[in-house]
Amino acid sequence: MNYPSIIYCVPALGILGLLVMAIKSAWVNKQEAGEAKMQELAGYIAAGALAFLKAEWKILGIFAVIAGGLLAYSGIAVEHSSPVIAIAFLIGAVFSATAGYIGMKVATKANVRTAHAAKTSLKQALKVSFTGGSVMGLGVAGLAVLGLGSLFIVFLKLFNVVDVDSQQMRTAIEVLTGFSLGAESIALFARVGGGIYTKAADVGADLVGKVEAGIPEDDVRNPATIADNVGDNVGDVAGMGADLFGSYVATILATMVLGQEIKADDNFHGFSPILLPMIIAGLGIVFSILGTFFVRIADEKSSVQAALNKGNYSSIIFTAIASFFLVKWLMPAQMVLRGVTFTSMDVFYAIILGLVVGTLMSMITEYYTAMGKRPVNSIIRQSSTGHATNIIGGLSVGMESTVAPTIVLAAGIFGSYQLAGIYGVAIAAAGMMATTAMQLSIDAFGPIADNAGGIAEMSGLPKEVRQRTDNLDAVGNTTAATGKGFAIASAALTSLALFAAFVGIAMPDSQHIDIYKAPVLAGLFIGGMIPFIFSSLCIAAVGRAAMAMVEEVRRQFREIPGIMEYKAKPEYEKCVAISTKASIREMILPGAIALIVPLIVGFTFGPEVLGGLLAGVTVSGVLMGMFQSNAGGAWDNAKKSFEKGVEINGQMFYKGSDPHKASVTGDTVGDPFKDTSGPSMNILIKLMSIVSLVIAPHIAIHSKTVTSHVPAPGKATELKVEGQAYAFSAVKNNPVKF
Repeated sequence: MNYPSIIYCVPALGILGLLVMAIKSAWVNKQEAGEAKMQELAGYIAAGALAFLKAEWKILGIFAVIAGGLLAYSGIAVEHSSPVIAIAFLIGAVFSATAGYIGMKVATKANVRTAHAAKTSLKQALKVSFTGGSVMGLGVAGLAVLGLGSLFIVFLKLFNVVDVDSQQMRTAIEVLTGFSLGAESIALFARVGGGIYTKAADVGADLVGKVEAGIPEDDVRNPATIADNVGDNVGDVAGMGADLFGSYVATILATMVLGQEIKADDNFHGFSPILLPMIIAGLGIVFSILGTFFVRIADEKSSVQAALNKGNYSSIIFTAIASFFLVKWLMPAQMVLRGVTFTSMDVFYAIILGLVVGTLMSMITEYYTAMGKRPVNSIIRQSSTGHATNIIGGLSVGMESTVAPTIVLAAGIFGSYQLAGIYGVAIAAAGMMATTAMQLSIDAFGPIADNAGGIAEMSGLPKEVRQRTDNLDAVGNTTAATGKGFAIASAALTSLALFAAFVGIAMPDSQHIDIYKAPVLAGLFIGGMIPFIFSSLCIAAVGRAAMAMVEEVRRQFREIPGIMEYKAKPEYEKCVAISTKASIREMILPGAIALIVPLIVGFTFGPEVLGGLLAGVTVSGVLMGMFQSNAGGAWDNAKKSFEKGVEINGQMFYKGSDPHKASVTGDTVGDPFKDTSGPSMNILIKLMSIVSLVIAPHIAIHSKTVTSHVPAPGKATELKVEGQAYAFSAVKNNPVKF
């Protein structure tokens, strides 16, 4: 079959993103890296980050081989799959790990160059840090579009797909889910492991350094400060890169699965509903590249946040405009999916709705986490009365912050479904994720700026340099929180689309799940519980690792004379080793929950109970993710506000004051919330949905053949349905069980 030529544009757009990424990466490498001491510190950070990734990859490599073998066996055991799914899984895993590595590699180069650029101006520091972030954004998006587009073309030819509505096409897309499963599996372990690493180091450094010893954050005398800066890279950069890579792939794949069910009378052999999400993702890379040129400031007084927003909004507007022409050209005038009829314009409006939902989620998250806004100011005021009231204030803000986003999400789901059925929900998520390259560029800029501030502090650079890096870092805290809000919103829509795809495959003859049934309701409750035990494991892991870190830092302060007088060098490598070992050990159990629970429930109780489980984990996970990420972000910026000075009841308070110490406690509590368990929620709910989708052909329920004959008047006949015999009368249609 001659496939539509436009299908080859998808991997080409991915390659374009990677080419621009390479150009930007080369530009970052050419920038001045500063004096010898700065380069030495940056070298410690880079070496620590690479050591962690190597240790993590050893464990994940073993997991990938075992999981790949099981998937290959499952591909043989079921008619609608193929052992090739194992290869797709391994490619997805490698691409996900590579996406994280690209981000980490450039971040460890851009951090010291940003610190040096801050000597010159805020404008130059922003340019270096954001360009470093855009390398990661374009690398993740480029790899996702290249990998998914290329594999789809290969599988079309491998399985000799002639018709969209064919068993061969279903097999091709079923095998393609292996790519998404590999990506999300690695993302979860990378996110959880990186989060445990970074927060163990951060909590240990803060509690002993800032609270007990009274030395500044990122002080070179603190033994945990290198581990803390390494953590920014392995958690907030490599972990986030793998996270959004998985989200990007899962969103496109879910839409493709549903698009395959649509019979489209188009000019592309019926491929248009399947191609649309991939092409939108590819064009999103182009518009994200254009958006990067809008991230500019004029002078020291310019708003960094406004510059980032300008780049973000411009890429969204470009995507919206292009989507109109793309949909009108690609899609047929009218389509039907599962009894719902919709038009091409309905699909376009669903894409716009997805972009609007993503934008609103980012704006709401920014409001609840940004410095100077009511929520953060309320935590600052409550810090004046002690540590306990600071904690109460942060928890309250986090809980309140779930209300508006939930309403926006619910409206988005309802509106997109009204427009184009379940395909509308999926394509809305694809529209939201189209600008992932820009979103991730903005997100990755934050950890780079944070590292730059650490290097500036440890190197003893002038005060104005640290002020510029603090300016960038404060904005970075907000952009990190908005990025997590964006990720959880996309996860909610994507999980719903994956859920619909799962039901269509696992229950093709009865595509509904009845929560009135006791087993389904039980599954719903179990699903709602999983994000809580998952969060508990992550937070407890951070606590245990942080205790070990605190004890090590105290030991060094106690046993190595001259550290506080700058006469002795701390043993940074021992703190790095503590975080590395703890994160590798502790990431396994939370990750296993997401992978194993759907298997146990699906094969033991069937697809309907598994559907109840997925519904419970999705709703609970979305709310937990928003609550924890926003509470942690608000606590962090409340603490940072004291570094500039805050006024409480007519009195000014600064670093070292009692209210500041209370805010440090709140930030310490919020650290595992916002950087470990909170952002892992979106991977958890998507991964469980993808595992369910992969096993759907194995647990599918098909109605058995119904046999009967028409009785003579007054006579009864026997009807057998799924092995149960019923009697029907030609006079009375009431069945009587034998």
